[in-house]
Amino acid sequence: MVCASVHHNNTLNVAKVMGEELNAEIIKPSEFNCEMISDYDLIGFGSGIYNGKNHQSIFNLIDGLKVQNHKHAFIFSTSTIPVKVMHKSLKESLIAKEFHIVGEFYCKGFMNYSFTKFLGGLNKGRPNDRDLEKARNFARNLIKI
Repeated sequence: MVCASVHHNNTLNVAKVMGEELNAEIIKPSEFNCEMISDYDLIGFGSGIYNGKNHQSIFNLIDGLKVQNHKHAFIFSTSTIPVKVMHKSLKESLIAKEFHIVGEFYCKGFMNYSFTKFLGGLNKGRPNDRDLEKARNFARNLIKI
């Protein structure tokens, strides 16, 4: 799984529970060698959401990949307001490289930058145990696919 988790490790925490279920390693985009992709049948791409889309390092990695001939992929993220539309740009980039998207997971993540610092942040304690259990279940369902 490729994961960019920049501020509070929200997305990394989600990636860890998914990785346990999938018996998958977690790699930062900057450490992923594009030639490594042939070693995987399924690959996850995840990050926090920044200005309405996944972290730029994920897009940079995908830009460097060859066409994948329908390799299975999934998308995961954490954000202040978790909605599926936040994955639109990443999904389009993966489809352009001929990945077959088999699932998407998103949940709330703690955020305390910009104006929210004065409020003590938003989504305190997120992702929480319930969010992480949903991530585990999502990963278990990926195995069935």
